[in-house]
Formats: sequence, structure tokens, C-alpha cells
Amino acid sequence: MNRLIHLGFAALAGFAAFALWAQAPQSTCNKCSASYIPKSEIEAYLARAKANNITDQQVRALDVGKAHADVGVVYRGKLTPERSNAAEHDHVSEVYYIIDGEATLETGWDIVNWKRREPGNNAVANLNGPGGDGVGIRNPQVHQLKAGDSIIIPAGVGHKFTKIDDHIRYLMVRVDPEKVTPLKSEAASKSDIGK
Repeated sequence: MNRLIHLGFAALAGFAAFALWAQAPQSTCNKCSASYIPKSEIEAYLARAKANNITDQQVRALDVGKAHADVGVVYRGKLTPERSNAAEHDHVSEVYYIIDGEATLETGWDIVNWKRREPGNNAVANLNGPGGDGVGIRNPQVHQLKAGDSIIIPAGVGHKFTKIDDHIRYLMVRVDPEKVTPLKSEAASKSDIGK
């Protein structure tokens, strides 16, 4: 009888171990490849931004399984508050790493006179998906950004630069769990820089 009980427990333990193994976490990106972005490519985009007055450029946008992960670069020249809008993205969160320059950035969810962006808008179609713009943010958090700083702006949070004395350049990582941003490969990036 004891032998049957031990065999029963062994079988149960074996079944439990198999069930746990079968439920072990699996990679969300099946056989994906890493994507290397050399400094020279980032610098080429930044040079192009300043020379052609382009604010925001997507460098790469990859499917990483359950989301898209995008890398962009942004150059903003001198700015006064009256020339700035408050932007918000419905699905895409953004992380900024400040390369150089300084700026005052306001963030918050209560956007004044918010209006939805048109689907054909470049930012909607190519950079950060659906969202809207407004004229300001009620009761904002105020951030003084400088080289080496980072800020995380979750989807749905408004953000508005209110002061840039000379310029600010930053690397942006976009986290897109809804996959609303179009993909951009290394080849597409090189083609884009060459234009």
C-alpha cells in the first residue's frame, strides 16, 4: 500500500513538474534579431535635422514581439512659449535622453483645448500614432532638462516645451504596445538619410 502511495505521489509530482515546465515563460519575440544603430547614423540624422529644419525623425522601428520599439532623434531650436503646443499620444510612451542643450518641458494629463490630430498628420502616420494637441497643460509638472537627463512620458500624458534658449537635441525611445507605428529597418533608415 505504501508503495502505491509513493508511486501515486511520484506520478503527481512528475505531472506537476511537467505542467510547470509547460507554463514556463516563453520569449515574446520568436527568433528576432537585434538592431545595431551606430553613432554615425544618429549624427547623420541630427545634422540633417538642423540643416533642413526637421524636428523629429524616426531612426528605427522594430517589432519586438508584443510591441514595437522605436528609436528617434529630435532637434529643437530656440523656442518661445507662444510657438509651442501640448502634444499627447494615445498608445505610445516616450523616453527622452538629452544629448545636449537645455529646455523647460511641462507634462500633465489635463490638456487645454485638446483636439485630435488628423490620421494623415505626419506624426500620427509615421512617428507616434493617434493622439492630439492643445494649447497648454493645466497644473503641469515643470522639468528643466539638460544634457544627460532622461524623462519618461507615458501614453496619454501631455507634453509641451515652453522654453528653449538656444537648442535641445535628444534621443527618443518610443514604446508602442499597440503597434501603431510603422516599422523602419536599417535599410529604410539608410535610404531615408540619403534623401
